[in-house]
Parts: sequence; C-alpha cells; structure tokens
Amino acid sequence: MTGLRRKLQDGNEGAGMTEEFAITHVESPTGASLAVRIKEPEGQARAIVMIHHGLAEHAGRYARFARFLSQRGFIACAHDHRGHGQTTAPDAPRGVFAGDHGWDKVMQDAIFLRGYLTERYGNLPVIVFGHSMGGVVAMNHAQQEYERLAGVAVWNSNLVLGGMTGLMRAVLWLEGLFKPQAATATWLNALTFSQFGKTVKDARTPSDWLSRIPEEVDAYIADPDSGWRASISLWKDLVTGFERAESSDRIERMRRDLPLHLAGGGQDPATDKAKAMRTLASRLKADRFTDITLRINPQARHETLNDLGYEQAMEDFAEWAERVVAQATAGEAPSK
Repeated sequence: MTGLRRKLQDGNEGAGMTEEFAITHVESPTGASLAVRIKEPEGQARAIVMIHHGLAEHAGRYARFARFLSQRGFIACAHDHRGHGQTTAPDAPRGVFAGDHGWDKVMQDAIFLRGYLTERYGNLPVIVFGHSMGGVVAMNHAQQEYERLAGVAVWNSNLVLGGMTGLMRAVLWLEGLFKPQAATATWLNALTFSQFGKTVKDARTPSDWLSRIPEEVDAYIADPDSGWRASISLWKDLVTGFERAESSDRIERMRRDLPLHLAGGGQDPATDKAKAMRTLASRLKADRFTDITLRINPQARHETLNDLGYEQAMEDFAEWAERVVAQATAGEAPSK
C-alpha cells in the first residue's frame, strides 16, 4: 500500500488548487462566477473534454484525471457547479443551485462554458464527461447539444429511477412544509448518502462506499468543499434533472449515432451495484442508439476515478475518446 499511497499523493491533488489546474473565474450569463479549471496538453490539442463533477464535491478533485487527459492530447476542463466549490452567485449559496429554476441555470452554465471553450480553442471536437450528479448534467447536456458534441460519458449515475423521482419529490415536499427551501434536506440525505454508507461491511468510515482506497476516502472527508449535505431546493432541482435525463421525448430527439460511454462499479450503492448502468445501456440500445460502450468494474464502489483500478478506467476512457475524436474529425465537424 505504501507505493500506492505515494502514487496517489504524487498524482491526485484532490481539494488542492494547484498551479497546473488552477481556477479561472468566468462570468456566466446566469449571474454565476464560474470557478473553471483547465489543463492543456503540451502539444497540439486533439479535442476538449468537459468534466462535470458530482454532488457535494468540486472540480478540483479531478486534477489527476485532467493531467492524464492532457498527456493524451486533450484539453481537460472542469468547473464547480452552482452551490459547489468556488463558484459564486447571488442566488446560490453552498448547497443551493439557485432560488428559482436552479436546474435550468446549471444547464445554462454548462452550455455557456461549452461555447466559451469553442471560442477560446476553436472548433475542436467536444466530449462531455459526468460522474454521478455530473452524469445527470452530461445527459441533459447531450439532449440539448447533441449536434455539437462528439461523445458523452456517463459514469456512476442512476438515470433509470423511474417512479422513484415521484417519491423523492413527495419526501422533499413534506419536509419543505416545516423548513425553508435552503435548509438541509435531512430526510432525503438520510435515504441516500447515509444509507449508502451502511452498505459497506466493516466500514472504517461512513464514506467508505466511495472507494476501497483509504487515502482517497480520508482526502474526501478532510476536504472542506466535499461531503456537505444538500438543501431541499437543490434536491428538488436535481430531481428535475433526473426526470429530464430519463424523458423519452428528450431521448427520442437525440441523434442515434452519438457515442456514449457508460461506466460503473459493481459495488456502488448509488447505482444499485451498477444495475442502473446496465439498465441504461439496455434502454439506449432499445432506443436504437448505435454506439454504446459499457464498462463495469465488478469490485469498484462509487468513485471509479478514485478507486482501485482507476488507471485502467482512465486508459479505457482515453482509448474510447481517441476513437470518437477520430470519427468526428474524419466526418463533418460539429457546428458552433
């Protein structure tokens, strides 16, 4: 484990805002000052990978992934979503997307940033990557900009909740009768994050469901910008994101040759031990999508990029992304 510990310390900055993945603030039309991190390759860039982080974390935790992608010739970009990390907005304190229309504003920020990157780097192919909540963002992004994207990756994200979203709304509505919308969603957090922590046998910490690597779990726990509990308001907005991501009408409008990379952990409680990832792949195949890649690590937990086997997971993604970019550049480039 000593060698692994050294490798993790050398390669993954976690919460740190390092010089090579430092924050630049970009002003979004929604009123948010987006904390954006960009890692460029040393040579000519082949494409852009937009990284969307998960709930109650931030973009800085993807420094190792961004470094790896840059070494493979990609521009890696990640930003803190509203209510997260170092992004600020008058209507978005920590744990809140916005006072009104929160999910719409999250998506407006993402689409604005895609346009910002295209203006900055030219009409390079763009791949959207999302982990957990970020996977919900990525699918919504694909539904809105499928003609402008070269590929979409959804990792460790449950996009087959179906009727569960109605139950989630009912729980949030009931708790909202007694609390302000910006207050912590105690009940739903107990049914998700707290419950996930109980699924690991002989767990060392309540966050062991994230990874089998103790150092990664400890870094998450020690990170002041990770692990907080979301508000009633944010959860309501996120349920909207789930509903839209699963919408048959929205999926039907997407182009069927859009390459999709789905990945998950076989011991991830957030996706019912990757059953949600398999079900999503089956649904998309039934909906006649022609380019679906599914990768399941049987022993992995929730954070594929921070769990044992992350090197192979990154390598697999890069090989897929290189193929996708080759296809995109061989054909007609995505429109601006």
